[in-house]
Amino acid sequence: MLEPRDALDLAQIIADAGANGAKLELRGGGTKADFGAPREAEVVSLAALSGVVDYDPAELVLTVRPGTPLAEVQALVAAEGQMLAFEPHGAPGATIGGTVAAAVAGSRRVTAGSARDHLLGFTAVSGRGESFVAGAKVVKNVTGYDLPKLMAGSWGRLGAMTELTLKVLPAPRCTVTLMAEGLTPVAAHALMAAALGSNADVSAAAHLARGITLLRVAGFAPSVDYRCNALPGLLAAHCRLSRLEETEAAALWREAMTGSALAGAVRWRVHLPPRKAPELVARFGNQWAMDWGGGQVWIASDDAGTAVREAAAALGGEAVLMQAPPDMRARVPAFQPRAPGVMALESRVRRAFDPMGVFATTRFREDAHADQLPA
Repeated sequence: MLEPRDALDLAQIIADAGANGAKLELRGGGTKADFGAPREAEVVSLAALSGVVDYDPAELVLTVRPGTPLAEVQALVAAEGQMLAFEPHGAPGATIGGTVAAAVAGSRRVTAGSARDHLLGFTAVSGRGESFVAGAKVVKNVTGYDLPKLMAGSWGRLGAMTELTLKVLPAPRCTVTLMAEGLTPVAAHALMAAALGSNADVSAAAHLARGITLLRVAGFAPSVDYRCNALPGLLAAHCRLSRLEETEAAALWREAMTGSALAGAVRWRVHLPPRKAPELVARFGNQWAMDWGGGQVWIASDDAGTAVREAAAALGGEAVLMQAPPDMRARVPAFQPRAPGVMALESRVRRAFDPMGVFATTRFREDAHADQLPA
């Protein structure tokens, strides 16, 4: 494993790899190392590129190095009564750079957006071994190409970030979770749609296979109380609601946003139109969890086939293979195959950032031969 001490070290490592035809895999905390196909590539740990570069709570902007543990970033902004503008989550050891590169977004995604919506700017090293800057350290920035939206969710295939500038927001003074029990998936979707579409400003909605539906209300305490008192009346046609204790609610929300409680060696993450979620889960037993009001569904099983992916595509969605035994990951691509024209465009974008194919390992099947594309 290569361990650059700073951005200059990192640039030299990447430049040398390009000159020698080597393949590099960028790694933060390694919590998602088993995502994608098994591969042989030199791992470059960004753990030493850690620490806060600049944090201005008054301006709601944080600049941090990618190897900084996510937990440390969250604790830092929480101490100032703030939070990251998107809702990140990760296993112990997850880093802020890896979280953004994987485009992680929790249950608030449905109202707050994801990492790509709140990555204001970054500094990175391209596959040429050259440092470049995109975006800016301000909230209002409309000049030039919006490269931060490309970098978020790129899984380290475009370049190695050395600094990230993220938007932060004031944390809500009060958060309450309301729960309904015993609803079918169809009834739960109707409830979530009504709640998210109401004037109660519900920030998240999820449903677990065992019949638990969650609604989150956040803000100033008087406002939260008013809205929580209003919601049972607004949703009376759907169900009864009760309040949950904070600790119990946190565990249930984590189930919904990660699928961590599901049993099975294979785990899929499906994005699809929320109204289609009940039809999807009806095909796959009871090892599933809906988040984002039904827009994201986790499905777990021991089936090494692609039935989940095929069902998702038939319903206008796509399925990502998040967890599976090595032999299945070697056979089944992590991402849902795209149309040829889209894949060609993506490959040309990667080629522009990484002309030597330094980051084109066999982790993702569509990247395996990116270095062979014509210039």
